Amino acid sequence: MPYNPNKELKKFYSISEVATKFNVAESLLRYWEKEFPNIKPKKTEGRGIRKYTTEDIAEIQLVYNLLKVRGMKIGAAKQVLAKNHDGANNTAEVLGYLQSIRQELIEISNELKDL
Repeated sequence: MPYNPNKELKKFYSISEVATKFNVAESLLRYWEKEFPNIKPKKTEGRGIRKYTTEDIAEIQLVYNLLKVRGMKIGAAKQVLAKNHDGANNTAEVLGYLQSIRQELIEISNELKDL
């Protein structure tokens, strides 16, 4: 599930919107915040409602790619991000791009079947 921050116009996203984007539970996002310090959404005063920026969502995309797509354990994902954050980011971008191409090819194939 690739995320492209250039397509988004909103400045902040709720935890439920982000959870829906990645098809994960809100509790999992809160857990990832504790485990991965680069995920740090702003919180409102008083109730502490999380407000995610596109940068936060990009970090979540990295974590999602390592844990859910590549099947890494939390410790291994932390090591990858600590040693080579930029490399992990580039890999996530390439995977996102390839997934979008795959989706386009599926749509083209379905259209050809309808002819």
